[in-house]
Amino acid sequence: MADKKQQLVLSIIDFLNQSIDDGTVKQDDREGLEVAIQCIGEAFGVDPSDDKQRQRLDIKPAKLQTIFDVFLKTRDKVASSPASSSTPSAPSAETKAKAEKLKQTGNTHMTLKKYDEAIDAYTKAIALDSANPVYYSNRAAAYASKGDHASAILDSEKAIEVDPKFVKAYSRLGHAQYTLGDYKAAAAAFKKGVELDPTNANLKSGLQNAMDRIPSEDDEDDDGPPPLVPEGDIPLSNARAGPGAGAAGLGGMADMFRNMGGMGGAGGMPDLASLMNNPMMMQMAQQMMANGGMERLMSNPNVANMMNRMQSGGAAPSMEELMADPELRNL
Repeated sequence: MADKKQQLVLSIIDFLNQSIDDGTVKQDDREGLEVAIQCIGEAFGVDPSDDKQRQRLDIKPAKLQTIFDVFLKTRDKVASSPASSSTPSAPSAETKAKAEKLKQTGNTHMTLKKYDEAIDAYTKAIALDSANPVYYSNRAAAYASKGDHASAILDSEKAIEVDPKFVKAYSRLGHAQYTLGDYKAAAAAFKKGVELDPTNANLKSGLQNAMDRIPSEDDEDDDGPPPLVPEGDIPLSNARAGPGAGAAGLGGMADMFRNMGGMGGAGGMPDLASLMNNPMMMQMAQQMMANGGMERLMSNPNVANMMNRMQSGGAAPSMEELMADPELRNL
């Protein structure tokens, strides 16, 4: 409980310092605010200049303003929902058909990365058939794709409210919470999804990644969590990698290559560890994940055999062995 209070205090101090730096606070008020910041920190035992304490308490990449926005949207959503004890009548078959057509329109907009248009189409589908969790789930993916993860959380939770056994909603919820830095909440969402679908590799990988982030932040991982992979009815060509993407994901593949460190190929070919540390190679790998190449790569039996061989203590594959596979060359 003490840590949670100190996390809140550190977030408030960071918000106040940011308000001083960006000019939100007038020059005449800065000195008084700086004194107040110092007093608040001393009262709760929080020193924002203490790197070890900051590492333990920091909630980045989430910010106090982001968390407050989630609260406001939740409150407004609850306030705008009329209380009613009666169950709304089920939409007619014709109305459901119109809603489905709007969903397909939204999916098309997602493919074209027209996220606002997709959100509008999904919203219209929800207005016609509010009992379909897919519409909320797809709209959550659209919000996440444009960086509005707070709204993605609300829609994911609404999809779960409509159908508590709708597995995709737990994946969307976990991805959004992971991206906002709430790793405990993300782990809880992924765990519930795994309980419903124990064979879902995406959920299991997301759960493991979230659990790995809970104890302490990795000092070398300053780029924040990976982006979301839209699922379900949204075309995979529009997907971006998230904490549960693929059997191993880009991070897993990079780790596999780095563990080969120092291995040079025949004929003076560069070692794979050096390649994976090359920014251009990393960009190519990210593009491969975006166009579905990672999914094809991890389903390749030759890749699975190479990884199993390494895990069993065998020799790492050479560049020639990797390039001997036509599918790997194409990727």
